[in-house]
Amino acid sequence: MRWEAFLDEVRERGEYASEQEAERAARVVLGLLGAHLVGEERTELAARLPETYALILLNPLQAAEPLSPERFVRATAAWIDGATEQTAKWDVGAVLSVTADAAGDDLMRRLLLQLPPGYDLLFGPQPT
Repeated sequence: MRWEAFLDEVRERGEYASEQEAERAARVVLGLLGAHLVGEERTELAARLPETYALILLNPLQAAEPLSPERFVRATAAWIDGATEQTAKWDVGAVLSVTADAAGDDLMRRLLLQLPPGYDLLFGPQPT
């Protein structure tokens, strides 16, 4: 997926007023997500993202412990100036739903196995 297409989708789903807002949300959310993924699945997801975002996903600090979905949203809010938990939930949903589309069903099932219960709700509706 090209950078422009990914960012346009994030901007549309997040209803952001500017490309900069969508870019900031994408960088923060994918950086936090990358800290929770390992192995082949993280590499495979990175290969399906634009290079800029793939590098962010592949080069995070590793999480000391997996964050629950609620703590993931709070961490997102902490990294975005002026964000609240409510706006961070919106940011997470916009970025992760586009990420899920880029990943495809099979990879998403495998990614969700690496994450604490409840992350499926952050990515949006998933096929069963």
